[in-house]
Formats: sequence, structure tokens, C-alpha cells
Amino acid sequence: MKFFDRVLNPREIRRRLGMNQEQFWTQIGVTQSGGSRYESGREMPRPVKELLRLVHVEQIDLSQVKRIDFEIISYLKEQHPDLYRSLRRAARNRAGGGDASAFADIPLPSPEELGPPSVSPQAPVGEARSD
Repeated sequence: MKFFDRVLNPREIRRRLGMNQEQFWTQIGVTQSGGSRYESGREMPRPVKELLRLVHVEQIDLSQVKRIDFEIISYLKEQHPDLYRSLRRAARNRAGGGDASAFADIPLPSPEELGPPSVSPQAPVGEARSD
């Protein structure tokens, strides 16, 4: 058994969250019967493992995550790694019990220093984008 599989025991996570199988698995697009099979030892595909980790372990509301968020993160990592590290530290401190003032000491670059925004690909015709 791989370390990742031992750490990510879906039955244990579900029980700790106090959820039944239907509640737990439908949040990540898996049927209750499919989730039951995973809890009984069937191999979970990697995308299901990642969704389980993001939604139930990291407690991320995926409906709030947009492509532009990842583009911004990528841009900061590449163009302003020091700022990215500072923001990441501040976010961790804030999540650990800090408050909004955790961001107060971070020097933000001017718009000129940031450069032009990246252009997002357009949605295919007939599909609406919801940024």
C-alpha cells in the first residue's frame, strides 16, 4: 500500500467529518455505490483522489475556484517569486489564527512592475464564461 493511499483513507475521512456515504461522495461527483466500493478497497482513480483531498481534506469550495486564480498564481511564481512566498506565508499565518493584518507588511508592486495581465483563452462559442 502506498503512503498516499494510507493517508487518504476515504472511510476514515468521511467518518471524521460525520457524513454518510451519499453526502460525502456526491460532493465530488461519485455515486454512493461507487464510493462504497472505494471505501472497501477498490483502487481510486487519481482524479477522484485529488478531488477527495481538495474538497474533504483541504476543505476547498471548488465552486469558488476559477482558472484566472491559477493564472495569477503561476504569474506570481514566475515573475515575482518573493511576493508569492510572502503572500503564501501571510495566508498560512492568517489561516492559523491570524487576521487580515497579516497582509499589512507585504510590499505590493505597482501595476507597472507587475506587467500586462495574461490573456485568458476565450470560451468556445455557445459556452458562457463565469469569471
